[in-house]
Amino acid sequence: MNNSAAPNLMRDPYLEWIKKEGIPVVEDFGVDLFAVQPKPWARLGVNGAAVHLKGRGDFVSMFVLEMAPGAATAPQKHVYEEVIYVLAGRGSTTIEAADGRKHSFEWGPRSLFAIPLNTKYRHFNGSGTESARIVCTTSLPAVLNMFHNEEFVFNNPWNFAERMGGDKYFSGEGDFIAVRPGNHMWETNFVPDLAAIELKDWAARGAGGKNIMFILAEGTMHAHISEMPVGTYKKAHRHGADFHVMCVTGKGYSLLWYEGDKDWVKVDWKHGTVFAPPDRMFHQHFNVSPIPARYLATAYGSLRYPFTESKRKSLFGGVSTSVKQGGDQIEYEDQSPRVQRLFEEETRKAGAKSQMERFKVPV
Repeated sequence: MNNSAAPNLMRDPYLEWIKKEGIPVVEDFGVDLFAVQPKPWARLGVNGAAVHLKGRGDFVSMFVLEMAPGAATAPQKHVYEEVIYVLAGRGSTTIEAADGRKHSFEWGPRSLFAIPLNTKYRHFNGSGTESARIVCTTSLPAVLNMFHNEEFVFNNPWNFAERMGGDKYFSGEGDFIAVRPGNHMWETNFVPDLAAIELKDWAARGAGGKNIMFILAEGTMHAHISEMPVGTYKKAHRHGADFHVMCVTGKGYSLLWYEGDKDWVKVDWKHGTVFAPPDRMFHQHFNVSPIPARYLATAYGSLRYPFTESKRKSLFGGVSTSVKQGGDQIEYEDQSPRVQRLFEEETRKAGAKSQMERFKVPV
């Protein structure tokens, strides 16, 4: 039998959907989100673009939205999760529960918030003179590729009432949940300013670093923020794909390499830069600015709902346990001396001073 029709296989419903949406797609190892040029997006009613990083994995994508002065997005509702970071501008978001109750909150630069699953929402630019730019990390690829049915994803009547959380979660308040260093959690739906939120010490990651993990809208989407003191850097580590790392304060660079590589990829970052380390690629973050550097990481699989064994391992101990003990972290004494020499050079060029001698790093 001669069948000339092409076989229906190797489909990617998410990429097919992106093509139909007609928005720009930016693909790279790392991206300056302020340099992305969004175009009109009919579904949202504002300008938008997709950002596909080399290490984004199978579950996560990013969208950059640009709202003109006084503009608002069209009402949205969907069964994929969404974590939103405000790059620039001021505005507000209104979320409507299935019972008609509404929650509204105002956001500004460096705000972080999540949309409770399958609730109606709109974003509003509160300025009449300046644009607002936000970036959304979503689980749309996982959901659309799983169900490959747009009606199910975008017009589903199911009410996930447990995702709304208490009223205080929309006001900037939350609940601190003590776990252990590196895994302490802040549960909320809205963080007004990631540059101001209190972080907790995480000595195991090196050089006086701090962090806090977020549980946002009872979701599977993960977010955490880490800080490096002036003149310091983190220990190298590796994990699975899809952690999207965005600079919040300060400036610096990250080195990325696979085990056995003779050289590394270097990504310079400042506020608005995002990159995603590919699967099992070692990476190491360096602060060369005169202020503490903070970065936000978003991913699929939270501390409460890790979803995969890889995420379970990385979020609860793997990235702070030495490779010599079966983990995925390289201790300072085991790193290449080139790492410290490069850092000394980079801090000098930036007009800063390395503080790493306190940690007995080999040169």
